[in-house]
Amino acid sequence: MTVIAWIVEGTWPACVDAVRRAAPDDSEIVLLHVTDPEVPEAAHAAYAGLLGRAHPREPRPAGWGSDPGTALEHLAADSAGELLAAAAERLGRPCRRSERVGRVEREVVGAAADAELLVLARDGDLARVGPHSLGPAGRFVVDHAPCPVLLVWPHAAPRTGALPPPPPDPAD
Repeated sequence: MTVIAWIVEGTWPACVDAVRRAAPDDSEIVLLHVTDPEVPEAAHAAYAGLLGRAHPREPRPAGWGSDPGTALEHLAADSAGELLAAAAERLGRPCRRSERVGRVEREVVGAAADAELLVLARDGDLARVGPHSLGPAGRFVVDHAPCPVLLVWPHAAPRTGALPPPPPDPAD
């Protein structure tokens, strides 16, 4: 059984804890992080066209060059690696780490193509239960995942008293 945990800043501990509880011992666990390339691409474009080619004020690590987009790509990769390492440590069992770059929601769905379970955390309005507790990326993944999905709250779920009132009775 392959279980994928979508690791996202801020919500990953709940996903890792859910995998620890739900995945059988003989499961292949994949910790997945996806980086959206939009910010580095914008920085590349700004540097190339709008901001000119001024020299950096501070020295950059070897290989980063003076393009801020390249620096952002390196920082994103470093951050993803650190996040996956923390998630693997919390999981406390063998796992594979997967880093992808692309449209986040599509990369997650693509990664789940051969999985038997995808674990993700709610990413929207967490103050109440309901459809708004999923943001656009989470909603896309839940709607398009090619496997069963385990959807978890990143913290304690709101009380059910937060439910909206029922619709009016048509007989009234």
